[in-house]
Amino acid sequence: MNHFHPVRGALWCEGVALERIAREVGTPTYVYSTATLTRHFDVLAAAFAGAPTLLCYSVKASSNLALLKLLADRGAGFDIVSAGELGRVLEAGGDPRKVVFSGVGKREDELEAALAMGILQFNVESAEELEALDRVARRMKRRAPFALRVNPDVDAKTHRYIATGLKTSKFGVPFEEAVALYRKSLRMKGLEARGLDCHIGSQLTDTRPVREAIAKVADLYRALKAHGLPLTHLDVGGGLGVTYTTEQPPGLAEYARAVKEPLRGLDATLVLEPGRVLVGNAGILLATVLYRKKTPARRFVVVDAGMNDLLRPALYEAHHDIRPVRPRRGPRAKVDVVGPVCESSDVLGHERLLPPLSPGDYLAVMTAGAYGMSMASTYNSRPRPAEVLVDGSRYRVVRARETLDDLWRGETP
Repeated sequence: MNHFHPVRGALWCEGVALERIAREVGTPTYVYSTATLTRHFDVLAAAFAGAPTLLCYSVKASSNLALLKLLADRGAGFDIVSAGELGRVLEAGGDPRKVVFSGVGKREDELEAALAMGILQFNVESAEELEALDRVARRMKRRAPFALRVNPDVDAKTHRYIATGLKTSKFGVPFEEAVALYRKSLRMKGLEARGLDCHIGSQLTDTRPVREAIAKVADLYRALKAHGLPLTHLDVGGGLGVTYTTEQPPGLAEYARAVKEPLRGLDATLVLEPGRVLVGNAGILLATVLYRKKTPARRFVVVDAGMNDLLRPALYEAHHDIRPVRPRRGPRAKVDVVGPVCESSDVLGHERLLPPLSPGDYLAVMTAGAYGMSMASTYNSRPRPAEVLVDGSRYRVVRARETLDDLWRGETP
């Protein structure tokens, strides 16, 4: 469910016309719906009620401070992958005691900063990282709480770039190494074994791989406890998908059953890392039509938003629905919606059946809240978009559009 809907033929976000935002703020601009984001969080929390659970929003999905504050105010924890994301969480009022630090390449200064803030746990992804964390913690005269991220070798049935639970993945440690590493940690004075972690991928639309992976991880958790490890937390990651085209991801209640059933009788606080499922369809990207172009083979609509603003179509060949903000009457035609970036891959949508469009018309690229602005760049020296948050009948700019001066700030000719 989302709160982008037509009103008298034009597209609105909650109680605000998207045409008004495009006119007053300009484009490209990301627009987020408060009602959509908070509803998704509340429904997910309700689905896991009755058992000790911590929902740690995956900051990499969309990291604007205003979105993080909405979630922090609802009691969310946060899954981070860098010191920069930790800084964002703290700036937004997030509780460091509800933060898990994931990622395969944490620098020692990042480990030190997170340990100083007292985060919940480090999700460690290699034997050498475990040694680095011990070294940092001993230097600081502390004990670092950690969980090993294990790789269950389960096919998540998703795009190869976002499948993270196969034995060919860079993520996690093999199951067969986990017990030895946990035993080794008992002899390392800077470490405290707190949990076990697993995450098999993103945009999951089938609960069977989820069940399979969690069942394997639950068995390992029990074995580790039997070996005397004082574990208290089981982090099962996130990755639940959303609908971009015809995908039919499980509902939140079905997903909760798939997670909880293999964990029956397990004495652990469950940690989840939802990202896309919370913010995916809570955001859209507004663009303006610049030109129309016809060749013997194609019809093109050139817009002012490109792959530097929304990378997913170029990187993953991802599909995003594209809608006119105020549709015109007339026959529909198949067009390629393309951006201004000097790359052939700068295509937001191939062969989209759209009504007549003219320069100055506004388009909405739907379900762009996850991995949209957070992956935006200044490629071609294009300033990154503005970001707007709608709440009922009001909106506010929560990130100003970058200026040309911002592009070379810090450089020296």
